[in-house]
Amino acid sequence: MNTSSIDFARRAFLRRAALTGVAGAAAPWALNLSLMGEAAAAEGPGDYKALVCVFLYGGNDHGNTLVPVDVANHAAYAAVRTDLATPRADLLATALTPAVALQGGGSSSLQYALASQLAPLKGLWDAGRLAVQLNVGPLIQPTTLAQYQARSVPLPPKLFSHNDQQSVWQSNLPEGATSGWGGRMGDLLLSGNGGSVFTCISVTGNAVYLTGQTAVQYQVSSSGAVAINGIQRALYGSATAQSALRTLVTAPSAHLLQDEYARIARRSIDAEGQVSAALARLPALATVFNSANPLAMQLQMVARLIAARADFGVSRQVFMVSLGGFDLHDLLPDRHPGLLTSLGEALGSFHQATVELGVADRVTAFTASDFGRTYASNGDGSDHGWGSHHFVLGGAVRGGRYFGTAPQVALNGPEDVGQGRLLPSTSVDQYGATLARWLGVPETALPAVLPNIGNFGGRDLGYF
Repeated sequence: MNTSSIDFARRAFLRRAALTGVAGAAAPWALNLSLMGEAAAAEGPGDYKALVCVFLYGGNDHGNTLVPVDVANHAAYAAVRTDLATPRADLLATALTPAVALQGGGSSSLQYALASQLAPLKGLWDAGRLAVQLNVGPLIQPTTLAQYQARSVPLPPKLFSHNDQQSVWQSNLPEGATSGWGGRMGDLLLSGNGGSVFTCISVTGNAVYLTGQTAVQYQVSSSGAVAINGIQRALYGSATAQSALRTLVTAPSAHLLQDEYARIARRSIDAEGQVSAALARLPALATVFNSANPLAMQLQMVARLIAARADFGVSRQVFMVSLGGFDLHDLLPDRHPGLLTSLGEALGSFHQATVELGVADRVTAFTASDFGRTYASNGDGSDHGWGSHHFVLGGAVRGGRYFGTAPQVALNGPEDVGQGRLLPSTSVDQYGATLARWLGVPETALPAVLPNIGNFGGRDLGYF
């Protein structure tokens, strides 16, 4: 581990100790030893895990993603969704038979099917690699419909707002948050990574989800590391100008801000060189990714970076990719199927790549989105909602199961806060805590990652 990584790890441990209350003189020594042991637990040879957040920007319409397929509940769904409803005949091939009986839904006959465009995920469900988390969304504490209507409990800020709910999903804080729960996981896991700058990697631009207090969000494109063009190659055809630019942006300075800029530029140049060299040494993946699918190409890059993990000296990583276009107030029947096709084939290819690389049981992908959408049709689409259904995928996942409680297929049901907007029965904190624990975040550190988790009884929903 180099000096920079040691410094990262030291600061991460001290912050963790402070946040978990073990730095004080009255803290039990055994707990201190436990924390130090857990902090080092990710350093064993060959011990690697990665989480991959697949964010669906705009608010995915969960009602046409996971669809009631039994006769009675499909009829209820079709009556509510009118012109948005998927015909039952189109769903029979992707009906999901769970390993454990579905809970909730107001009917013992309730069965779900994946949208037909998600057919690549059906085999993963049947193989026990894909699970569904039902009705999950941001909550401050467990909340009933009566409490919501009376406003007698704290609620997430600015419900149904895109920017705010993206931020709440990614950070547990309103828009303007400076760290996310992916980055805060990175803070706690830096000590296991020799190449600490590669702990949190985004293939989708800047995202608060991957920003930590200490962990740095490293950004790449679907093609690889992002280079400074004037330093990567001759500037205006001149090697002298290229060298001068490198000196200009990397030279140490007595001016505090200028020196910090130069330090970051040096780090960026060094990281780009390391990533480009590592990727160039890799053999091509046999798994086919659709080059016309932007989400597939992002996930292909994640797979390649995972394949190069030994070059980066990492044992724990958090990635983020995304797909936009889900804000379908209009033209939902026309556009949503294509988005689901992109999602299904991208996730299917990514999982196959992890199998090819021999890391399927060490990589878990999960979906997230601004919010779900209204169950009621607005004529040609659906409007902003709250709770939604999401996927958890990987070789370590107890797949073929639903987690959480199914909402009733009805308007004005016990989970409906208006127009079929679902009041979540599972919180993002619980969702994230279950993923974080699998990655290696200890129980005592969960409040530092997901600040509302102490308000909920279930910190491990059982995905793994």
